[in-house]
Amino acid sequence: MSLKGFAATNFQIRYHEERLSGSEREEDEDDVEAALKKEVGQIRTSTEQKLRRFQSVESGANNVVFIRTRGIEPENLVHHILKDMHATKKKKTRVILRMLPISGTCKAFMEDMKKYAETFFEPWFKAPNKGTFQIVYKARNNSHMSREEVIKELAGIVGSLNPENKVDLNNPQYTIVVEIIKNVCCLSVVRDYILFRKYNLQEVVKSNKDTQENPSTLTEDQSSKVVKPETEEEEKSSQEIKQENENHSETEAESKGSDVLTV
Repeated sequence: MSLKGFAATNFQIRYHEERLSGSEREEDEDDVEAALKKEVGQIRTSTEQKLRRFQSVESGANNVVFIRTRGIEPENLVHHILKDMHATKKKKTRVILRMLPISGTCKAFMEDMKKYAETFFEPWFKAPNKGTFQIVYKARNNSHMSREEVIKELAGIVGSLNPENKVDLNNPQYTIVVEIIKNVCCLSVVRDYILFRKYNLQEVVKSNKDTQENPSTLTEDQSSKVVKPETEEEEKSSQEIKQENENHSETEAESKGSDVLTV
C-alpha cells in the first residue's frame, strides 16, 4: 500500500472515530437536557402543590379532615360559608358534619397551652378589647387532658387579659373552641357559634320551625331549663337519660359525617 493510500485510510478511520465521539456527545447532551426537564417538572409540580389554596392534611383521627388554606383567613372563610347557608337554607354538603376554623396550634399539655393562650387570646380579649365568651372543648385520641382543668385555666387567662371579659353561656360574642387531637391542641375564637348551631352544617340550614320541633338542637343550657326534676331520684334518672341521649347523638353524628378543620 502506498503512503498516499495509507494516509487516506488513516484519515477515514480518524474521521469515523471523531464522528462517533460527536454522536456520543450529542446523546450525552440529550440525556442531560432530559434530566433537567424532568427535574424542572418535579420542582414545578412540588411548587404548585405548595401554592394550592386548599390542601388536605392527615389529621390522625377518625372522622376528622384537616384542610390547609393559603392566603385565606380560616375564621372569615368558615364564617362566610355558614352565614350563606344560614341565610339561604340551602344544604350544600352531605358528608360534612361540622366545619371549624383553626387559628393556632400547640402541644396538648397544660403548661404549653397556658403559655400559648396568653398571646393567642390577645386580639380578642386584651384591654381595651373585651367581650362575653364561652369555651367548648372536645378531645380525640387523648386521655391525659382534663376538660374541667382546661376550661378553668383558659377562662382564667381570658379574665386576666381584661377583667371586663365575662362568661356568657347563652349568647356569647365569642366562643373559644378547643379541639385536642392526640398530642396537638387546636385553638380558635369564633363568632355566632350559637346562631350557626355550633357550626354544624347539617343543622344551620334548618328553619326555626324545624328547630322548635326538635329539642335536640337546643343548647345544653337551654335543654337543662326545659326539664327541671323536683326530686333527687327524678333528677338522677333525668341525668342518666340525658347522658345516654348525648352518647347516642355523638355516635350517630360521627357515623353520618366528618368534622372539617380549616387551618
